[in-house]
Amino acid sequence: MWKKPLGILLIFTLAAFLPAQQQESSINLSLEDCIVKAMKYNLGVAIEVLTPENRQYALGVANEKFLPSFAINFYLRDEQQASYSFLDAADTLLTQQNQYAIDVAQQIPFGGNFTLSLNTSKYDTNRTGITINPSYRATLRFDFTQPLLRNFGYNLSRREIIVAKNNLQMSDKDLQRTLQDTVYSVEEAYWRLVASIENLKVRQQSLKLAQDFLERQRRAVEIGTEAPIEILSAQSEVATREADILAAEAEVKNSEDNLKLILNLTAEDPNTEFSSIIPQEMPEFEKKEINLDQAFATAIQRRPDLESTRIGLKNSEINLDFAKNQQLPGLNLSASYWSPGVSGTQLIYDRDNPWGPPIGEIPGGREGAFEDVFGFAYRNWSVRLTLDFPLNSIVSRASLAQARVDLQQATLRLKQQEQNIYLEIKQAVRAVDTNYRRVEAYKVARELRQRQLSAEEEKLKVGLTTPYFVLQYQRDLATAQTTELQAIIDYNLSLANLSRAMGISLEEKNISMVDVYNK
Repeated sequence: MWKKPLGILLIFTLAAFLPAQQQESSINLSLEDCIVKAMKYNLGVAIEVLTPENRQYALGVANEKFLPSFAINFYLRDEQQASYSFLDAADTLLTQQNQYAIDVAQQIPFGGNFTLSLNTSKYDTNRTGITINPSYRATLRFDFTQPLLRNFGYNLSRREIIVAKNNLQMSDKDLQRTLQDTVYSVEEAYWRLVASIENLKVRQQSLKLAQDFLERQRRAVEIGTEAPIEILSAQSEVATREADILAAEAEVKNSEDNLKLILNLTAEDPNTEFSSIIPQEMPEFEKKEINLDQAFATAIQRRPDLESTRIGLKNSEINLDFAKNQQLPGLNLSASYWSPGVSGTQLIYDRDNPWGPPIGEIPGGREGAFEDVFGFAYRNWSVRLTLDFPLNSIVSRASLAQARVDLQQATLRLKQQEQNIYLEIKQAVRAVDTNYRRVEAYKVARELRQRQLSAEEEKLKVGLTTPYFVLQYQRDLATAQTTELQAIIDYNLSLANLSRAMGISLEEKNISMVDVYNK
């Protein structure tokens, strides 16, 4: 008697030391729960969410074009040379130079460029006869260049930025379309699971009816009111319906796996493996009036893929304008203004011996050069106008022709898409109407099958029919029940598909793009 408690204790002891395994459990989900989880964890959605983020970075790179550039340069040089003349130096000619420069460049929105530069240098040598040593130089310079024909224009210079903005908007619309497709996939998978579960229930009920009928036949054979041969058809029908249940159970598992894949439930809780999903809703059947013209007008305004195509058409127009501009001759205006400054230590030589050593000096430093520079003591300017006619414009003309063809393709693609959308809306509206009438018809058929079965069972009680026909009517009733449910699901899916075709799925499900980005 003590072995069984000891075994239980051993099991719990081993479980405490074994590594944690995934726990299996079932989960109850409504359709709204499934949609929310798909928006959070679906891998396809996660992939598409990264595309607008990537396009946002591309827009940032394009905007950097108009950020000023800043450069600092430092130059140092030290030379030693043999002196070939006493006029240069006594023994070795020594020269030291250093230079500092700061440049700030700024792109101008109309295609030009503005540059501000400040540089200063020092020159020191032992060469004889130099009147300023060391000497300091400085220059403040303003340079401006502006194309007047080719590459001129506000939109032209911002072409990369405009295209990047359009691409960002296109990625946002593409994400919306992906979300709408995902919502429909969730609805389809959810209702397919409901249909498979309900089909399994119908098959189980049908099996129960067959088993009950088989039991009644056995009792009838025992009391002698039925021949033993009559029991064979009932046994065969029970075996057939058991096989139907096996197929229905497999269909439930397949539908569960499909929904699990879309929802990516393991991303929410990696330590839990849900063995089954239990839907908490049944499909509703409520007639919805649809106007074809209104549905098409809504789709033209709301379809994200159509809006994405329109934005792509804008990019083609921008590229065509750029290609046309490149056919113009180059007319460039350049203007410069600079203010130099010079300072240093002035050396005083003996008039009678100018090649001798200096007899005095007047100190001076770099600040004197800067005083000249910023005081604009010496003003200099230049203006240049350059005109060029490139003869090798074959490539540019080919680019122009290519841009025109691209624009024509984009225009035709938009028209084709509108035609396809009209056909899609038309078929979706027709499907809603057809599936509604199918439900009405299958409902009547199911009610008639129910009445037929009841009548046939009454006839069997008084011996006016055979068990074969009762079993046949049971099978027909099960088929009618399954068909009616499938028609109701098809009707709901046709409504969901119509919403997707119209581009209003996210609005109907209260899904905000902000929530998707911030998930």
